[in-house]
Amino acid sequence: MTKKKKGEKIVRYSSRELQQVESRTDWGKVDRLTDKQIDKGSSNDPDAAPPLTEDWFKKAAWVRPPKKEVHLRLDSDILSFFKQKGKGYQTRINQVLRAFMEAHS
Repeated sequence: MTKKKKGEKIVRYSSRELQQVESRTDWGKVDRLTDKQIDKGSSNDPDAAPPLTEDWFKKAAWVRPPKKEVHLRLDSDILSFFKQKGKGYQTRINQVLRAFMEAHS
């Protein structure tokens, strides 16, 4: 934990206020970076993970947490909304719940 320095002002922002802050990042410059330039920059960063190699991707596997069957009562308009988007509505409901869970963890 970083200690507050004498005379230092701590400012708090809401998530809405943070969304309105203008980025100072030159995204055009970022978009022009080549993979080689990115790898070179990250190789000098002691906190950066090593680059992912083709061998890593060959061995990698997608791991999903196991599903558990539950019976859930939803408002009819919520269920209709997800169903009208087509096949996979239960997966979409799960994704929304996961995003909520991660945002509040």
